[in-house]
Amino acid sequence: MPRYNAPIMCIDQNETRRYAGLKGQTNFPDTLIEQACTEALIMTTPKGTWNTYPYNATTQTILSNPPLKLTSTNLSRHLEKAVEVVIIAVTIGEQIETKISELFTAGNYTLGLLLDAAGTAAVETVADAINNFITVQNTNRGLQPIWRFSPGYGDWSITDQPHILALADGSSAGIKVTPSCMLMPRKSVTAIIGLVPKEIISTSITCNKTSCERCSHQNCLARKESQT
Repeated sequence: MPRYNAPIMCIDQNETRRYAGLKGQTNFPDTLIEQACTEALIMTTPKGTWNTYPYNATTQTILSNPPLKLTSTNLSRHLEKAVEVVIIAVTIGEQIETKISELFTAGNYTLGLLLDAAGTAAVETVADAINNFITVQNTNRGLQPIWRFSPGYGDWSITDQPHILALADGSSAGIKVTPSCMLMPRKSVTAIIGLVPKEIISTSITCNKTSCERCSHQNCLARKESQT
């Protein structure tokens, strides 16, 4: 089981603005965004784990032990060309959550909200780094990763979260799942990444469409703009 614990060098301020629901608002001070990103960077402790499994696209089944059948139509369509899947679990630790709670308790809601958004941007940065490593790792095998898909996206039920966390061995990175299927620490992510043979990968898979365009949560403040 591979592990990741490299520090991240920066947190994207534009992504932080987007996660805070401030995209397009030019009158919000950049200094506050910068402060939140700087503080979040100091408090992040990136960790990640992942495992690779064969995948049967015909039956929509991850061939783990025991096998896991996927019931999401969106996800099954997304993985229709995949022959393997990589299950990842990522976290930036608990320290930032403690600080966010302290800020809200003290009534500093603006910085608390921005720090929360910066934490989300940070955990996605760690997931991107692992995604890039997986791409390099599988290039010589003739397999191309497609964008990651997490429980709760589209019609993929969040109730699969415990199974996905277990397949990634996320507990070894200190990640737990609550009875309501939320990850703890809260700034944690699990996801599935399909691996598709390069010789059969299609334009529809390699286009710039992201999970936001295929997600049913149309009113999400962090929704990315449509790609054309």
